[in-house]
Amino acid sequence: MSTGLKFYEKSHRYRLDGEWVPGVTTILGVLNKPALPRWAATSVAEYVADNREAVEHLYAAGRGPMVGALKETPWQKRDDAADRGTKFHEYAERILLGEEVDVPEDQVPLVENALRFMDEYQVEPILTEYRVGSREHKYAGSGDLIANTRLGVAVADWKTSKRIYASTAMQNVAYAFADFYGEEGDEKPLPEVEVSLGVHIRADGYDVHQLKFGPDIFEEWLHIRAAFDINKRMEGDWRTPGSGYVGIAHQIGEEANV
Repeated sequence: MSTGLKFYEKSHRYRLDGEWVPGVTTILGVLNKPALPRWAATSVAEYVADNREAVEHLYAAGRGPMVGALKETPWQKRDDAADRGTKFHEYAERILLGEEVDVPEDQVPLVENALRFMDEYQVEPILTEYRVGSREHKYAGSGDLIANTRLGVAVADWKTSKRIYASTAMQNVAYAFADFYGEEGDEKPLPEVEVSLGVHIRADGYDVHQLKFGPDIFEEWLHIRAAFDINKRMEGDWRTPGSGYVGIAHQIGEEANV
């Protein structure tokens, strides 16, 4: 049996000692996100309002193709933002490692403000873009940065989205309290972290949010980890009817005999 942590980039999945384990962000998906439906609805409404000619073409294509195209609008917007965020993470890591970076024009404002943050918070990187694993609690994850800063040793998460969400505190504590960092058997203990930061990088500046952190927050994370497993058991395997908490229906009435 293979030992150690292995990350699969294409599927964004983790194996730990040969067993699939959920990632930190996947586990956090069990939390309710009431803003998500509003954001999705707003994205479609904005597209319709701002792209009259394109919408007219969709009308001409018919109801089915039009509905199919419009319902994908929020997720395409999300994927485009994620792609920009991924590229920014790559530039930030290379800069932290002391490399020279040729930054495309659309990323220049973000990178300049990231440099301001690094300078003003006296950032000295310890780990960048690192993988963590927990055998005890069966999870893995990919962190952005652990560094010496003027606030102490910090676990930090870069965000280029609209704001820092409360779940970022859980994300950081899960990384900091994991069993080890490193992949495929090259495992090392994590540095002792003193503070958790959400670093919101924008084109017009940056904000640093100090997040709740410590053993008590980690205990709360473990409750979320447990809720993820409960949810999986409840839902069951969609390919196997009756495998979740809702059993196979016993149909009664005329429709059951059709």
